[in-house]
Parts: sequence; structure tokens; C-alpha cells
Amino acid sequence: MTRANTPPAVELRGVSKTYGSGERAVTALNALDVVFPAGTFTAVMGPSGSGKSTLLHCAAGLDRATGGEVIIDGTPVGGLSERALTRLRRARVGFVFQAFNLIAALTAAQNVALPLRLAGRKPEPGEVTAMLGEVGLADRAGHRPGELSGGQQQRVAIARALVTRPAVLFADEPTGALDAASGREVLRLLRAAVDRHDQTVVMVTHDPFAAAHADRVVFLADGRLVDSLDGPSGAQEIAVRTAHLEEVMS
Repeated sequence: MTRANTPPAVELRGVSKTYGSGERAVTALNALDVVFPAGTFTAVMGPSGSGKSTLLHCAAGLDRATGGEVIIDGTPVGGLSERALTRLRRARVGFVFQAFNLIAALTAAQNVALPLRLAGRKPEPGEVTAMLGEVGLADRAGHRPGELSGGQQQRVAIARALVTRPAVLFADEPTGALDAASGREVLRLLRAAVDRHDQTVVMVTHDPFAAAHADRVVFLADGRLVDSLDGPSGAQEIAVRTAHLEEVMS
């Protein structure tokens, strides 16, 4: 549920992103306006090449927009130096990717503690163990990624993303490399983060079942927001919308 009188976690105002120049220029985002309210779960869908990943990268401050304005947790990022932008991402943005991106030489606990240490903060006693407990892996704190299943590694990645209590967590196809059971568990954890901790989650996915866990589904095509479903929607309804959009755009 959106928190009353709270500014959006992320807002994109007229955001464009162009790669290349001249005849070879490719417009990935085209004057896009979208708001991700605090305390909500939004799924971003669309055909291949629609701009989903570019939206995530610009909204998260991983890539700079060519035009328009990106605002993260009330801070416009366009005028920030690279150092200031890095600090903002470390403190206010969490990431979960299809590839778990854990450091193989570190234990689960050390991987989870890493964002805190990069931000210059020593973890409080029990803080990391408690976060691993939230994803059901307190008993795996001393295990390295190679000793964990894919689903367990992704759950460690979720704990790592949430340990700083970010303003927004971006998830890019977080279930794409997992079996069905592990994927359901990851989606349950993301949903719980929203419902129990007022976390904001923005998830890029091609999977209607995954998108059905969100409060809202937004659909992109040619770098524009072309459709949306507000309120909990079933996977079948989302699949129908997706198929229609792909048919229109083909």
C-alpha cells in the first residue's frame, strides 16, 4: 500500500535515452513518464527491445538519461557527480539480478554485509544474521555461494539488497535462472518485503506469473509506457495483455 504523504521512491519525468548518434542512433526510452510510489510492488513488462532494461538502468542511476529527469528518493540525479551518484545508489538503492552476482570467495554472511561495508558502516551485532533469517538462511551464514543452490543464492542476493533498507529495490528477471519452486520462493520474499516492511520493489520480468505478485503492471513498447494494470491481477490477464501488445507491435 502506498504510504500517505510520502514522495515517490522513484520518478521519471520525460526521460529519454539514446544510444549512438546520427543515422545509427537508437532511442531506447522516448520521453517516458512513470512514477513508482513508495511501499509498492511494480512489475515492468514489454516485448524484447521495448526498453525494460534501459528503464531499470536509468531509474536506478546505473546509466544516465539523455534527457528528462530521474528522481530517486526525492533527489534529482541528473546533476550529481559520479561519486555522489555512487553514494546515493549504495545508500538508497538495492539490486537483484538474474545472475546472482555473489562473490564466490565470501560466505553468505560476508556477501550480505558487503553493501554496508562499501557504504563505510560496520554491521551491527546480529544485523546480518537477522537479514539472512528473513530469507530463511540463517543456518547457511557460513556457506559460500558454491555450497548453495541457485534458489538459496538468489535469496542471499535479496538479503544483500535489503540490508541497507533502501528506498527502492530493483529486480531484473530475478526468477529467470531458477526452477519453479525456487522462483516462487523468491517472489514470496519480494512480496513480503513490500507487505511487511513497506519496501518499494520494481521488477522487470517477462513472466506473467511473476508479474501477478505485483500491485501494478506497466507495459512498455518502443520506449514508451503504453498500458498498465492497477491492483492485483492474475497471470492469465497479464498474459493476454502481453500477447495483445506483442501482436500490435509486430
